[in-house]
Amino acid sequence: MSTEHLPEHPEFLWRNPDPKKSYDAVIVGGGGHGLATAYFLAKNHGMTNIAILEKGWLAGGNMARNTTIIRSNYLWDESAAIYEHSLKLWEILPEELEYDFLFSQRGVMNLAHTLGDVRESMRRVGANQLNGIDAEWLDPKQVKELCPILNISDNIRYPVMGATYQPRAGIAKHDHVAWAFARKCDELGVDIIQNCEVTGFIKDGDKVTGVQTSRGTINTEKVGLCAAGHSSVLAEMAGFRLPIQSHPLQALVSELHEPVHPTVVMSNHVHVYVSQAHKGELVMGAGVDSYNGYGQRGSFHVIEEQMAAAVELFPIFARAHVLRTWGGIVDTTMDASPIVGTTPVENMFVNCGWGTGGFKGTPAAGLTFAHTIATGTPHELNKPFSLERFETGALIDEHGAAAVAH
Repeated sequence: MSTEHLPEHPEFLWRNPDPKKSYDAVIVGGGGHGLATAYFLAKNHGMTNIAILEKGWLAGGNMARNTTIIRSNYLWDESAAIYEHSLKLWEILPEELEYDFLFSQRGVMNLAHTLGDVRESMRRVGANQLNGIDAEWLDPKQVKELCPILNISDNIRYPVMGATYQPRAGIAKHDHVAWAFARKCDELGVDIIQNCEVTGFIKDGDKVTGVQTSRGTINTEKVGLCAAGHSSVLAEMAGFRLPIQSHPLQALVSELHEPVHPTVVMSNHVHVYVSQAHKGELVMGAGVDSYNGYGQRGSFHVIEEQMAAAVELFPIFARAHVLRTWGGIVDTTMDASPIVGTTPVENMFVNCGWGTGGFKGTPAAGLTFAHTIATGTPHELNKPFSLERFETGALIDEHGAAAVAH
């Protein structure tokens, strides 16, 4: 798709109000999950006296710093259920939000390069099919038919031995997704307050009653934390700890090219994933940095490794130029699965730990988190992802099965 096919923006998106003295609920974090949570609180639960507090600009965190891949082919039943529900929401949200955010179901392919990869991949395809998810196993010839520019020769470091493929998976334009949710939230009466940093919480015993911000104190009955990599910082302010670690996750884009890449290709083994954005940029990413940090910039050694892996799989990219790099701050848990539920502080709720799955999980995260905030009880889909699982040991270990290295 070229830029001439991109939809026009509406003339008006959202207001920029000053914060009121009190709200029924405050959502901390104006990224995709915060916006989706506020939208479903207003739409499904009739809560419209809500504020979204964003310390920077709307959707300037991980929402603007990911590679926009959407899929649901996770291994374990609990993960497959929430991500598949999310994918079904992605399919209807452009019409519901009345905003074309360019959801392109071009399929996602996960390459297998070793016999171990093949065994695990076929196991995942079987598990996905049992959960009603569209998953297929492709041999190298079928891989080449779907993605002709992919190098499947035997004369490379890690020859392609096959791939899993989810046809309904794809990509969306991330900034349009944020604007779509923001515009609808505004229509429903939600206040989106940018440049408003949370500096503390007001409590009455173990119950939260307000939020201290850089723009004054706000009283509220309920607080939802949607701050991704900074969730542990907010939790510490509130007096409890979260079992997450924050790591930089780097990605990059090339200059614009004519459409050459028809799908999304991921490789855990060679360690890169590549798609082509709507305007023509090649979008590439890899695993998270090994160290903890809050950096939002790329680094040369990671760029070099990503480009080497990409050129090995796609020789056609050898003369492509890197245009821009960035880093997001992903919040990872020990079982590579999110935390969506209550906290030790009464009326404070947390949604974090999505690792590299945050963008694709946006609609279901918002839907289930809104249910939990409004009712005080978990939605059926986020019940397995409570904070208590780290005490009970009922973990959902998506390590390795998530097709990413977090």
